[in-house]
Amino acid sequence: MSSGAETLPAREVWTVSRLNREVRVLLESGLPSLWLEGEVSNLSRPASGHVYFSLKDEQAQVRCVLWRSGALRTAVAFRNGLQLLVRARVSVYEPRGEYQLIVDYAEEAGEGALRRRFEALKARLQAEGLFDQALKRPLPRFPRRIGVVTSPSGAAVRDVLHVLARRFPAVPVRIYPVPVQGEGAAEKIAAALALASRRQDCDVLILARGGGSLEDLWAFNEEIVARAVRACAVPVIAGVGHEVDFTIADFASDCRAPTPSGAAELAVPDAAEWTARLQRDARALCAAAAGRLARHRDRIGWLAGRLQQGHPGNRLKQHGQRLDELELRLRRAVASGLERRAGRLERLCSRLAARAPGPRVQACREAVAGLAGRLRSATRQGLALRRGRADSASRALHAVSPLATLGRGYAIATRAADGTILRDAAAVPAGEDIDVRLARGRLRARVTSGRSTSR
Repeated sequence: MSSGAETLPAREVWTVSRLNREVRVLLESGLPSLWLEGEVSNLSRPASGHVYFSLKDEQAQVRCVLWRSGALRTAVAFRNGLQLLVRARVSVYEPRGEYQLIVDYAEEAGEGALRRRFEALKARLQAEGLFDQALKRPLPRFPRRIGVVTSPSGAAVRDVLHVLARRFPAVPVRIYPVPVQGEGAAEKIAAALALASRRQDCDVLILARGGGSLEDLWAFNEEIVARAVRACAVPVIAGVGHEVDFTIADFASDCRAPTPSGAAELAVPDAAEWTARLQRDARALCAAAAGRLARHRDRIGWLAGRLQQGHPGNRLKQHGQRLDELELRLRRAVASGLERRAGRLERLCSRLAARAPGPRVQACREAVAGLAGRLRSATRQGLALRRGRADSASRALHAVSPLATLGRGYAIATRAADGTILRDAAAVPAGEDIDVRLARGRLRARVTSGRSTSR
């Protein structure tokens, strides 16, 4: 090589482990905590207590891990298909070089928890038969009075009264005022329905409330309200919420209307088209407060994440994740071995069954059964033969029996004193009593005279 050749710079060769470690530090320090929403898939909960899953949307997915300490604090019942909202920070699982999210907070997105309670109660009452179509009562065609169970100050009561006045102004209306949301609202609604049922001064009842979230409408999803609707002696029209809102009271009622206005249209006869006018104002102050609280929560989470970046616990969690992975592989290996041994055992059982003495034992049993049948037949024939012989002997014996002789008119005479059979008339003196046996019965006689004859 000539002295004028360029000198190559020294190479700095990194290991894969170092690269993954540096990438993890860059991601964890460069990105703050993030809020993500997606559907849970690939859920795994090993014995360590950590929770591993993927969050996905229509186009992508990302691996997530929730450490055991966080899993113990959350009330979320993880399952595949659950729509989840999480706060997480970006990290890297160094052994495989995969980036993942370390979740520190999780909750069900939207109204998931209330929706589960709703579906559970609906399924239980439906299985009980509370929603059976056979229980639904027809609405009166021309009601003489209409009862309305609703809030006296809400928009629903005004809409109901307006529609009733427009469609059938002659019908009187009785208001049963109740709160339609908040603590104790369900009990008061049930009490109002019971009162209307006892009075029976209305031909039909309208159970009404304006639209709102599932939480706002929850009083109409309580079991006490559903049972009060079903037990009411007056037909009930449920007009709760908007057209897309369904409550337990809707299923229990005799007729469900999409809105309170629609319930009023169903309650009275009219040919005019019904219109839904119910809208609720957005709670701007609550939304603003929630947004500001979320921003502060994000800021606190980001600061807490930076504080945890250099913590040795992160390394322990990485090793814990690796341990969980090895545990899953071991379980799969053990399960595979058990399946192989089970297959071999099944084959051995089949071979043993092929050589089992059962068929020979069955054949012997059948032979014994045949011999037993022959023995019974021979026994019956022998008994019949011997019975015939006994009958013949009985007839022969009867022929020579003294009783047969008596039956031909003969008699047997005996001394009355000692029962001695008399064969000679001279042996009986006059005046002695004798017994005479006939074929039928006996006679007592006294001898007056006797005469002996020679043979």
